[in-house]
Amino acid sequence: MKRSARRAVNGIVLLDKPADLTSNQALQRVRRLYSAEKAGHTGSLDPLATGMLPVCLGTATKVCAYLLDARKSYRVKARLGQSTDTGDAQGSIVGESSEVDFSQEAVVGVLAGFIGEYEQVPPMYSALKFKGQRLYTLARQGVEVPRKPRTVRIFRLKLRSLHSSELHFDVTCSKGTYVRTLVEDIAVALGTFGHVSALRRTAVGPFGEAQMVTLPALEDLAPEGLEALDRCLLPADRALKSWPRVVVPAALCGPFANGRAAAAQPGLPPGQVRVYSPDGEFLGIGEVSAAGRLAPRRVFAVSRNAD
Repeated sequence: MKRSARRAVNGIVLLDKPADLTSNQALQRVRRLYSAEKAGHTGSLDPLATGMLPVCLGTATKVCAYLLDARKSYRVKARLGQSTDTGDAQGSIVGESSEVDFSQEAVVGVLAGFIGEYEQVPPMYSALKFKGQRLYTLARQGVEVPRKPRTVRIFRLKLRSLHSSELHFDVTCSKGTYVRTLVEDIAVALGTFGHVSALRRTAVGPFGEAQMVTLPALEDLAPEGLEALDRCLLPADRALKSWPRVVVPAALCGPFANGRAAAAQPGLPPGQVRVYSPDGEFLGIGEVSAAGRLAPRRVFAVSRNAD
């Protein structure tokens, strides 16, 4: 089959990543389906994990960094009484305990103690670097190095069910939170071991589970042509919908699209904003100074004549 030429498609696919596929593998399959020139995702999921992997295509890759910083929600299944070297079911068992008979009240109390900020030590099986080497590379060599704890925030932590050694819960957390480590820390607080047995990401920033599309669904659409696939794309500005919206006068659209700051405008909210033309075209991301001056930070519209 002849490969289609790369094209400048722009938008976001909310992919429901299947298990046993790396985030990069999933990204490349979506990119090939769309024949996209550029593609990026907004935060890796472990191969074991399923669920939301926003794939940004074309100029939408400019919002990747903002979604990396967004809150994320997960549905977690944890096995109590066993720890593994990777913190999940794909690792080898390194610790066991028979202490797995916990009351629901005890578990709810422990979960409540993790809501808010807490110091979390990143796992060895992670992509963080130590002296230029990925931690997971060192871990596979049997090497463990000290890791500095990082402050993360748990916004929501709700018990779904508890059956003997199986603990199921939902969590919404800040960027940089390792759910595998959270499960291990919860288990320690209960006086036992634990690891993730299944993990599903259900939300990233403003995007929810109902908006996701599976790889098989995209592959089924592919024979209908690129227009059919494009109907699954969301516009890039949808990722920023909680930000203030600023409409600039028509005379300022060209200068903004060409990267020029606008003169002070009364009443603009300070901070990062979504910038639009009077006819509703998304021009890009701007930053408003305390004096009301609007400076471009990420331009999405095609540059126009400043005149």
